[in-house]
Amino acid sequence: MPQPGEPQDVLAPPAVAAIFLVVTVRPGGEDAVRGLLPDIAGLTRAVGFRSPEGGLSCVTGIGAELWDRLYGPPRPAGLHPFRVLGGAVHTAVSTPGDLLFHLRARRMDLCFELAGQLMNRLARYVDVADEVHGFRYFDERDLMGFVDGTESPKGRDGVVAVRIGDEDPAFAGGSYVVVQKYVHDLQEWDALPVEAQELAMGRTKLNDIELPDEMKPSNSHVVLNTITDADGNQRQIVRDNMPFGTVGAREFGTYFIGYTASVEVIERMLENMFIGDPPGNHDRILDFSTPVTGGLFFVPTADFLDDPSPQLAAAAAASADKPGPDAQAAEEPAARAPTSPDDGSLGIGSLKGHGTS
Repeated sequence: MPQPGEPQDVLAPPAVAAIFLVVTVRPGGEDAVRGLLPDIAGLTRAVGFRSPEGGLSCVTGIGAELWDRLYGPPRPAGLHPFRVLGGAVHTAVSTPGDLLFHLRARRMDLCFELAGQLMNRLARYVDVADEVHGFRYFDERDLMGFVDGTESPKGRDGVVAVRIGDEDPAFAGGSYVVVQKYVHDLQEWDALPVEAQELAMGRTKLNDIELPDEMKPSNSHVVLNTITDADGNQRQIVRDNMPFGTVGAREFGTYFIGYTASVEVIERMLENMFIGDPPGNHDRILDFSTPVTGGLFFVPTADFLDDPSPQLAAAAAASADKPGPDAQAAEEPAARAPTSPDDGSLGIGSLKGHGTS
């Protein structure tokens, strides 16, 4: 089993500017993608070298369907098409996307130049499904006026939150990323009293302080996005959301981007938000903010982008070691076969249980 490779720059500091570029790959474009992936790090260095203080970075994610076209099975364990989540009132939609490029810097011109270089290589082989230019808004606030990403883990906690480990050793060091483009109805939102906005969010607006538990409604954004495991430990994701908008078109929104080591964590958050916990108790924010895109991508290590062969070979070997469905089926009857009870009886009681119902 290869050692985990160098991760991509998932845990880069919050950016001032970002471009989120999602493309679909046309049939026959697979070789162009294979040719680009090892060169992305070099393109990023070449553009970033012009302004080292700009902190340019690029994270590349690969969607499930393109993964199969590029590499075949097996996929990373958590990689699948984004799941539509339809609640009684709101729906998390799934939209096309084969590749995600998350470009970040302290200057938009660096992101713009790198995005152009990427598209110079791909333009004949892909279609742009979505392109969003995000910007820092005052002190890390979204356009609804609240500070965004306060609880996003940093340091070691951030690494634990995003980095795949022994649970999928062939793809250790990688991450998953979920993106959704939310469009806000600011006219309706701004008509709410600040106190009502704070109850919807679960935090104070000016000071960005989380409300006491006894004050947070069960449908507040904070409550429904707090996920714990069976032992009561909080499961976290790393967010790098950015505001976006066009004043003339009166479009205002937040681009949600969440990195995680376990897709289940984000999917549980989304289930709570859209279906509700309990069902019907949906996130109050959704009454003012609508997702118009949804995508799930695997973020391989930088080493994988440079040369996927070692990890693909390890994944194939691990898959071959697992018993297939036929082998499992052959083993199950034996595993379930009744054994003679220790008391020497025929176990009539258990036979009754199965045979007379």
